Amino acid sequence: MKTLILMRHAKSSWKEAGVSDHDRKLNKRGKRDAPRIASLLESNNLRPDVILSSSAVRACETASLVAESSAFSGDIITTSELYMATSYEIMSAIHALHDSHVRALVIGHNPGMQQLVGHFIGRDEPFPTAAVACFEMPAATWSLIDLDQKAKLVGLWRPRELE
Repeated sequence: MKTLILMRHAKSSWKEAGVSDHDRKLNKRGKRDAPRIASLLESNNLRPDVILSSSAVRACETASLVAESSAFSGDIITTSELYMATSYEIMSAIHALHDSHVRALVIGHNPGMQQLVGHFIGRDEPFPTAAVACFEMPAATWSLIDLDQKAKLVGLWRPRELE
């Protein structure tokens, strides 16, 4: 069984004129929410052993803050494949994970992340910035995880609900 943790990057800033979407940094709220999510994962014994992140600056910063704010000691894998990826493209990146990883945190963007969460739970759910959904997947390998399979929802957390 694999544990898949899906996270939308934390809140980013639109203040810097001329900065491309890919290069936007986290804003104050994003820098506050990412460590809070790390604490939530830790308190629920959901520390990942690998983090797979979009190459966007806001996603990479989210990954770094989650790692720094927890006892994470694994690899952070950054890939452009997750930048604005569809649910199918996100699944392709998940399929490529090494099977030695049991619990993976994937950090990406909407609408793909929200669509993927919806596929697994069978309904559409709001997935704002820094939201996290954790699933127990009925698969022995990452490559066997299928978009149409129902997964056991361990938890769905949104930062505003944690306050």
